[in-house]
Amino acid sequence: MKIILTNEVSGLGIAGDVVDVRDGYARNYLLPRGFAIRWTRGGEKDVEQIRRARKIREIATIEQANDVRAQLEGTKVRLKVRAGEGGRLFGSVTPADIATAVKSADGPDVDKRRVELGSPIKTLGSHEVSVRLHTDVVAKVGVEVQAA
Repeated sequence: MKIILTNEVSGLGIAGDVVDVRDGYARNYLLPRGFAIRWTRGGEKDVEQIRRARKIREIATIEQANDVRAQLEGTKVRLKVRAGEGGRLFGSVTPADIATAVKSADGPDVDKRRVELGSPIKTLGSHEVSVRLHTDVVAKVGVEVQAA
């Protein structure tokens, strides 16, 4: 099945790419989660809009990515969350929470889809989170999770 990616999918492509995948993968995973739309002749217009939006959000060069990485690695992010006894959180810290906290800590604008959590953050304390800025540039951000 031919599809148009609306988000970056690791191992498959980036937003705006037209790719051919197995029918079940498209029907059961990519389409329901909003990672892709079906390819049609009229969909070619959508491809251009998706690519333009990606260019605006994307960090174009490695030099820009290294500058943003230097800013991010100098930023310490603190999140106040509700926690129970023993330091366990009610829920978990999401990539959107981290992106918002970086922005409020006078850091650079970070897309929540670029924040990579190794495992869900469900405890209080210090954690390290990766932010993929470019294909070759990854920034490490320290996150301090505190009880509210």
